[in-house]
Amino acid sequence: MRLIEASSVRRLGILDSWIEMRNPAPLRTARWAALALVLAVPSPAPAHEIPASVTVLAFVKPDGQRLRILVRVPLEAIRDVDFPLRGPGYIDIAGAGPLLRDAVKLWITDYLELYEGDARLGQARMVATRISLPADRSFADWESALAGVNRRPLPASTELVWQQALLDVLLEYPIASAQSNFAIRPALAHLGVRTATVLRFLPAGGAERVFQFTGNPGLVRLDPRWHQASLRFVALGFRHILDGLDHLLFVLCLVIPIRKMRPLIAVVTSFTVAHSITLIASALGLAPGALWFPPLIETLIALSILWMAFENIIGPRRPQPSARDPLERRWMFAFGFGLVHGFGFSFFLSDSLQFAGSHLASALVAFNVGVELGQLFVIALAIPILGFLFRTVVAERMGTILLSALVAHTAWHWMTERASALREHRFQWPAMDLVLLANIARGLMLLLILMGVVWLLYGWFGRLMHAPGDGETAARAEQ
Repeated sequence: MRLIEASSVRRLGILDSWIEMRNPAPLRTARWAALALVLAVPSPAPAHEIPASVTVLAFVKPDGQRLRILVRVPLEAIRDVDFPLRGPGYIDIAGAGPLLRDAVKLWITDYLELYEGDARLGQARMVATRISLPADRSFADWESALAGVNRRPLPASTELVWQQALLDVLLEYPIASAQSNFAIRPALAHLGVRTATVLRFLPAGGAERVFQFTGNPGLVRLDPRWHQASLRFVALGFRHILDGLDHLLFVLCLVIPIRKMRPLIAVVTSFTVAHSITLIASALGLAPGALWFPPLIETLIALSILWMAFENIIGPRRPQPSARDPLERRWMFAFGFGLVHGFGFSFFLSDSLQFAGSHLASALVAFNVGVELGQLFVIALAIPILGFLFRTVVAERMGTILLSALVAHTAWHWMTERASALREHRFQWPAMDLVLLANIARGLMLLLILMGVVWLLYGWFGRLMHAPGDGETAARAEQ
């Protein structure tokens, strides 16, 4: 393997030290001439560019006292290795064979971490490597892939363009028991600009589990316990709230004009209950599966932010203590738009439920808990900051209008962009069949649940909002 070296620079350093010991004028001239010569000679370029898209196929199977891993990557993802070529760019299969083991170590095994329980496994033993044709379909299942990587190498006369070749690898790790809990940290995103991985875990005596992810997913527990899945999804929900700018702006618009504890509790609870309902309904398959549905929800999310921003701008001033507070209706907006945001949460969650193992219910609850913790964290920061701004920088009404106008400007651009994407999808009426009738029945059940929840919330929030305040309680005590 011929990697980029700095031998010329090292030789220049030796020459430079020798010159410094003597330092006559002719040698100083030679020094600058040598430096110019080194700079004039171009340094070796990398073997090839980073591929735009790379797909990695992998199997993980515990077998007795060993954990066996099969990996297939495109050969073009193995960079800075000068594989010998012949003719118009065909790979020299016989000459490339001795380079494969070092290439696999540098680009694959050094980026894989395997765990048995909480203990990291040692170095992998490389059992076999093989160059395969792009039409090879042996990685469709474990048995075919294992047989394929152990086959004889391709004939030396095979005319295979090196950018189309596939590299298959069989690795083994020593383990204590095939019944242990295993985890993997596959940091293979460096193989391409966009690296997609399909990982199949075949537990001893269990059903195959398939994981699909892009980039580096962090630590993936192949058979998580319920508490491990719960912790992962709590953190996932918390991070999603902090990363989701549209959800943050909606929550901000909800709480900007609120200064009382009871309306704040009503708004936050209403939003939480609403998005929990649609999130769970979507996870259970009650959401439409049409291609137009996600862009529709994203457009409605932007509309919800715009609506609440305008509600803040044109809303009435705070009434006298004896009058009915117009902010009481805000919990209704929070509930209605919370249903929409719940579907938005479900789109993000759907790609992550694969990491829950068999603990779907725990993952859903934990994700909701993480979302609520994120919301409370944001509100806990926003309320005192807004109070400080309204007391020291700008009047409350003017500050509410300015902040809401900025949010409305952003939401308007989001809504127009997402609406343009929505118009690219063509809505088609579904066929009248039993599937449609079943979906309608499930939709009616969900609607009845929503009506019951709204009725309960209305009664509870009514008592909460109209509970006698401290002043009324003292007055009644005096009477």
